[in-house]
Amino acid sequence: MDAETSDSAASQMSDDSGRRRRVHGMLKLYYGLNEEGKADEQPRSLDPCDINGPHFDPELYLNKLRRECSLAELMDHETCMVKQIRSLDSDMQTLVYENYNKFISATDTIRKMKNDFKKMEDEMDCLSANMAAITEFSARISGTLQDQHTQITKLSGVHTLLRKLQFLFELPARLNKCLELQAYAQAVKSYRHARCVLQQYSHLPSFKGIQDDCHAIMNKLAQELRQKFRDGGSSSKELSECVDLLLQLDEPAEELCDKFLSHARSRLELDLQGLEVEIRPYPSASVGRSASERRSSSVNSPNASSVSSPTPNTDILEFIDRGCNEFVSSLCLVITSYQELFINHAQKGELVAINISEMANEKLHGFVDDLAARYFSLVERRIQEERGVADNSLLVRALDRFHRRLQAVAKLLPGSTVPIQGTEIVIRAATDRVKQYLTALQSFYMDSLTDVRQALATPRLSATGTSMAAGGALLGGPTSSRDTHTSLPELLSSLSASILNQIKSVLTSVHLFTAKDITFSNKPYFKGEFCSQGVRESLVVSFIKFVCQSSRQFCESTGDKGGSTPPALLLLLSRLCLDYETSTISYILTLTDEQFLVQHHSPVTPVTTLCAEAREAAQKLLNHYVKVQGLIISQMLRKSVETRDWVNTIEPRNVRAVMKRVVEDTTSIDVQVGLLYEEGVRKAHSSDSSKRTFSVYSSSRQQARYAASYTPSAPMDTNLLSNIHKLFSERIDIFSSVEFNKVSVMTGIIKISLKTFLECVRLRTFGRYGLQQIQVDCHYLQMYLWRFVSDENLVHFLLDEIMGSSAHRCLDPVPMEQSVIEVICERG
Repeated sequence: MDAETSDSAASQMSDDSGRRRRVHGMLKLYYGLNEEGKADEQPRSLDPCDINGPHFDPELYLNKLRRECSLAELMDHETCMVKQIRSLDSDMQTLVYENYNKFISATDTIRKMKNDFKKMEDEMDCLSANMAAITEFSARISGTLQDQHTQITKLSGVHTLLRKLQFLFELPARLNKCLELQAYAQAVKSYRHARCVLQQYSHLPSFKGIQDDCHAIMNKLAQELRQKFRDGGSSSKELSECVDLLLQLDEPAEELCDKFLSHARSRLELDLQGLEVEIRPYPSASVGRSASERRSSSVNSPNASSVSSPTPNTDILEFIDRGCNEFVSSLCLVITSYQELFINHAQKGELVAINISEMANEKLHGFVDDLAARYFSLVERRIQEERGVADNSLLVRALDRFHRRLQAVAKLLPGSTVPIQGTEIVIRAATDRVKQYLTALQSFYMDSLTDVRQALATPRLSATGTSMAAGGALLGGPTSSRDTHTSLPELLSSLSASILNQIKSVLTSVHLFTAKDITFSNKPYFKGEFCSQGVRESLVVSFIKFVCQSSRQFCESTGDKGGSTPPALLLLLSRLCLDYETSTISYILTLTDEQFLVQHHSPVTPVTTLCAEAREAAQKLLNHYVKVQGLIISQMLRKSVETRDWVNTIEPRNVRAVMKRVVEDTTSIDVQVGLLYEEGVRKAHSSDSSKRTFSVYSSSRQQARYAASYTPSAPMDTNLLSNIHKLFSERIDIFSSVEFNKVSVMTGIIKISLKTFLECVRLRTFGRYGLQQIQVDCHYLQMYLWRFVSDENLVHFLLDEIMGSSAHRCLDPVPMEQSVIEVICERG
């Protein structure tokens, strides 16, 4: 019920408010007012038929309605106008009533205000009368006490003067008392308070005596302050107080600056001496170390500690902490005290006229630079002792603390070169540590190569037997000998993985220099240059170049030194460099760039340049491997030819042992190369490659055609035909570069071997059986060597050349029957 009542009341109120708005709108419309209550500036209508216009004419309006409207429309229009008239009358009555109430309320308010203001006027009149009475009474009191006030003022001035005179007469005794109690500050304050008065009245005998006594006492006080200043046993606070008092006593500022800095230097030098003791606890410890001990100190892993310098009593972090807490803190305190006394204090008070700030600032800069240079020298010496690359965290934290504490000096002494020198030490320390890691990586690489050489030399005692077995496997014997070479891929994989892991470990250790919590790591003068030139170029790129250069050195030496390098090591290194060129270099540099966010502001070595260098090293190593293996086989062939009497030899019954050894070694090399390199591309082999026959002349001529016509009287024709055949044959480059596959490597080795065999044959003279023995050997080599090369025609051509040269150098060139040769070779 209550809810319905409240809803009806609310609806009634909303209807009333809406009705009022309509009424106000109609009134505004009638009076021509806008929403703001101002007269509408639009021009009024001049139409006499506009009932709301000022020129409305009722007669014209009625005539118009009668003409245009029907009777029903006229009746409706009349009804509407009656309703509007009644509504307007009602609204007008409402407005009159509301305005009447407001006028009545305003009248009551005005009447009440008149009554209130009447009371306020009475109170103001009373207050004015009281103020006049008070003023009159105060004037009478002032007139009565005028004479006494003058006397009191005069007596007060006399009292003040007497107190000043009493202070002056008691000043010598007061100064002596302060001197006894060592209250130097109070004595100087009292003297400075009276000094101007004594100076002004020094012409009076009494004041002159007081002034002389005070001067004598203050000279004695100044002497004690100087003595205390020279003793050097005072604290910094007491020392600052002495300087301040002496300056107030007009002591020479420059002399005080020198004394202050001299005293501070003696205290700071004690701190430096303490630091120097920490650096050299065992000066002769490194003298007696042997070369092997120093060599063993190079780190094989960043996770393994090594010592290349005498171990100090404290680590680098403790040393830097002590230097910062003692020397740097004391230096900052000296700078602060000195500036407060001689620079800031000199710019105010009585010392402004002396203008000592510039002089004092110059002396301070020289003092700080001199001591800081000695401190930096000690820090660098201590950093140089950190040769072990086992743990970088202590060194990085020490450098960070060192750099952070030097920023306080930069704030206290703007324009000083100390922070710049400290930053250079940090940069040099980081750069030196990178160089140490590079040296450690190089040492690790060389040690790894030594381990590989030892692993390759371990089965050397059974190398001959295994190579023989390997040859036998290809010739139909057992195949278990391949296990001898299976260690090569394992050695390559182990070597490559260990080097890569070592590089990652080094990068992790060096990354500590760029950690986010290290203050100098984000400085532009450190991070950009350190990451780009320090880590990427000086460490990673330099190590990659070292690997390539050290590998190439195995190819540059000849003779005994060159012969000491195992051929398997040359093959393994060539494959390692080739793997670096294909993938490892790109991976390492990408890892470095991502880990250190390297930005190439300065020129850096492109990846393509390093890859080209690695490929060049791989090519050179593989070429040298081919040359070494070819020379080993050539040496056997050369000795077999030079040590035999080919003119008086017996009729051949079997293949010479050296030819069997050549085939066996070639097979062993083929197995070895196949472990690290792909097969490669061969030309299609003919079906009778292993059964090819050789004449005593060139293979391009048929034996039946020339054998019958061969007589001692026709050697020129034979030579001519052989030379003409060479002109139209394809030229064979014996020492050309090989490709990175097994077939190309074996082709190069066989070319060198057969070329050596050919040149040795050309230097010998043969009999009938010597020529036949060469026939048997060549046929045996043809049976097996053709399968190793890319083009069997190359083997055919070289063997033809050997046979042709043998025939030309033979005294009785009667060849052996082909069937007999085949029987001997198959039996061999």
